[in-house]
Amino acid sequence: MENQEYSVGLDIGTTKIVAIVGRRNAHGKIEVLGVGKAKSLGVHKGIVNNISQTINSIKAAVSEAQSSAGVPIRKVTVGIAGKHIRSLQHSDYIMREHPDKFITDDDIEALKDQVKKLVMLPGEEIIHVLPQEYKVDSEGEIQEPVGMHGKRLEANFHVVVGQMGSIRNIARCVREAGLEMEALTLEPLASSEAVLTKEEKEAGVAIVDIGGGTTDIAIFKDNIIRHTCVIPYGGGIITEDIKEGCSIIEKHAEQLKVKFGSAVPELEKDSTFVTIPGLHGRPDKEISLKTLAQIINARVEEILEMVNTELKAYGAFEQKKKLIAGIVLTGGGSNLKHLRQLANYTTGFDSRIGFANEYIANDKNQYLKGPEFATSIGLLMESLKIRDKKQGSETEELVEEELAKAETVPSQTETVQQAQPTAIAQEQSVVSEQQENRRAKLTFGQSLMEKVKKFFEEVE
Repeated sequence: MENQEYSVGLDIGTTKIVAIVGRRNAHGKIEVLGVGKAKSLGVHKGIVNNISQTINSIKAAVSEAQSSAGVPIRKVTVGIAGKHIRSLQHSDYIMREHPDKFITDDDIEALKDQVKKLVMLPGEEIIHVLPQEYKVDSEGEIQEPVGMHGKRLEANFHVVVGQMGSIRNIARCVREAGLEMEALTLEPLASSEAVLTKEEKEAGVAIVDIGGGTTDIAIFKDNIIRHTCVIPYGGGIITEDIKEGCSIIEKHAEQLKVKFGSAVPELEKDSTFVTIPGLHGRPDKEISLKTLAQIINARVEEILEMVNTELKAYGAFEQKKKLIAGIVLTGGGSNLKHLRQLANYTTGFDSRIGFANEYIANDKNQYLKGPEFATSIGLLMESLKIRDKKQGSETEELVEEELAKAETVPSQTETVQQAQPTAIAQEQSVVSEQQENRRAKLTFGQSLMEKVKKFFEEVE
């Protein structure tokens, strides 16, 4: 199998690193060839804090994905998150040199490149330049300007910015693991590709991806990205609270959260207890599920209040910007029992859990259905998009080359037709030369005869 036939998404998360290999089938659905998963040991709140451990975790995940897919992995599309991520709104324009020609993708790229020259804060770097709405000359609210005519091309942009050091660390880990980074994508954008529908993006929706170290938010309205942010709290801090509140080790705290955790204490009975084995001969511990739910609820409410603050910052409670499709919860943290009900109550928006396998064709055992795979599947989809775009541009170039050849190199018939007049012209020139020579000879003979005749006349 050639490398061009498949793509790879690599999710470098706080709790796990996932590599997914896949390709697009004849029906446009994604066919997963292999999945690799490893515990993330060198990442804290979405930021790499131990290079060697992160490299080893990436290698482990990629090795497993290679074995299950039976193909070599070279290029990967990587996700980025972390508290260092911020976003801003910016407007910019270019004046086109040839307004008589229609606007092309090259003009859009030229405008994006101009935005990428924006001066950022020290140590910051632009990750994404996302166009929202365009304006051509005096005509505004244009979503697709390609094919239109105009002198001035203007657009509003959503610019995503991150710390240069954190970006370089991720790039280094990927490179040291023997891989090439095809693209770097903001994780909530990748998750939205995997779990949101076009109708939801049109109506207005917020995706809330609750990961191990961060909670990532992306807001869409009218099919346009409107707001992105990263909250530096996730499922990991809930586990920490359980660990401290119940005085147990982290492993048991995580198991309690996953198996018995609930976001709404009122729905748990006081009489239900779970037993935790004691350490090294110490007596077992009994923990009330209601007490456990109260610990979880306090932290989840705090995270949801932060989500609410971001929704207010966008203006989601205004009539024009209202999110008709509400909230889509995804990521590993969204597996928490009764989270959806608490989100409905806290934010006032209707919510659903976003499952990640809607676009997967061959997930018969529902392994990838879990919302914890949303980001990695989204990254795979982004990688497939990049590959399709490259193939499309290569095909266009080949067509243009063939057309250029067809214009410059004449066909056999044309060559023969062109050769015939040339041969006739050459023959005509040879004939005319011979005629000229004959004329020259006749003229000389005639003049000689006239001279002889004249001589004899004089003698007489």
